[in-house]
Amino acid sequence: MQLKETFQQVKQASRQLAQLSDSQRNDILSAVADAIIINKERILKANAQDLAKMSKENPLYDRLQLTESRLEGIASDMRNVASLPSPLGHVTKQKTLPNGLRLCRVSVPFGVIGMIYEARPNVTFDVFSLCFKSGNACVLKGGKDADCSNREEVAIIHEVLEKFSSLFNLQSSLKDVVALLPATHEATGEMLGAVGYIDLCIPRGGRKLIDFVRDNARIPVIETGAGVVNTYFDKEGDLEMGRNIVLNAKTRRVSVCNALDCLIIHRDRLSDLPALIEPLLEKNVTIYADEQAFATVAGSTLYTLHSKLIEHASDDSFGTEFMDYKMAVKTVDSIDQALAHIQQYGSGHSEAIITADENAARMFQQQVDAACVYWNAPTSFTDGAQFGLGAEIGISTQKLGPRGPMALEEITTYKWLIEGEGQVRKP
Repeated sequence: MQLKETFQQVKQASRQLAQLSDSQRNDILSAVADAIIINKERILKANAQDLAKMSKENPLYDRLQLTESRLEGIASDMRNVASLPSPLGHVTKQKTLPNGLRLCRVSVPFGVIGMIYEARPNVTFDVFSLCFKSGNACVLKGGKDADCSNREEVAIIHEVLEKFSSLFNLQSSLKDVVALLPATHEATGEMLGAVGYIDLCIPRGGRKLIDFVRDNARIPVIETGAGVVNTYFDKEGDLEMGRNIVLNAKTRRVSVCNALDCLIIHRDRLSDLPALIEPLLEKNVTIYADEQAFATVAGSTLYTLHSKLIEHASDDSFGTEFMDYKMAVKTVDSIDQALAHIQQYGSGHSEAIITADENAARMFQQQVDAACVYWNAPTSFTDGAQFGLGAEIGISTQKLGPRGPMALEEITTYKWLIEGEGQVRKP
């Protein structure tokens, strides 16, 4: 009953949010960005409490950790969101019928968006900024690993919202446009059953979380996050380019959904495999190589230096989202085999090809079924901010509705406005 009351309050607040102008929303977002910097010690102290409960050896530690520079980046992204054009009120279609009725399709907020996410405290600010800018209230359900960080962040957001509620002489506080639920499984269950209160649920995390939400939700869901990511090094790939792309895609941040999980290599380029993976081994990435790839690497001087990091691949090595300093290697005889491997093991998130052959690249981009398909660039660019969207609420891996990085436009819907002069429909 307590959470039902929370849902009711957020739903009511969403209607008040719709009354704010874009300028007013921008002022509030800018103030929250300033508050992040002003209160950085509060946030970092809370984050330290979360970090103390997690081993530094856990690959998720980096994803959980906030630093001054990361907070500055979060604040900068929020100011960027504030500077973007409003996604609301866009006329996407209009026409006049023969009977004189005037039809207009216009973009509007969903209303209330529920967000379920794991050990990523930056998501709290990102989701708030995108939802607020697009006129949506939000119900947040973070993971227990980041609960102290999330609660401090929402407290700071609430302080700014309270202040502006007074400045704008609003009848009630804006504070309820964002609510953070307890970090419990029970709260997740209640959110997924909040029919009539939450208009859209977006899970952001691993496959286990996303599958649970999809299988148990009674409210609409957009699947995001889970990424089994492959990069195909074609027989016409440039070696130095490949080294840089693979290194960046795998090790920039290993715990994020766009990190590389499997390098697919053409048989004709196996002799270059030691050079391709050498930078990874220097960063202590464990390589799970299929038989052909293992034989090639085992016969090189690289193996004598890094034998502990080079292992035989198992059936589980392919199709696994490692989120760690681990990567599989698959050998193929052709681009068709590379495409078949991706079709079998990919998750529809991000895939890449490294080649100087334009025909091969175009074929790859046309036939790979994923939200983002790269040619001679790392999958690490799959990110709302990198795409110029300001920030992202998640990476959609489904086909119905939004696909790829979801930002302002992707969290709006539309309604039809019809005007007439007393026309009636004939029997």
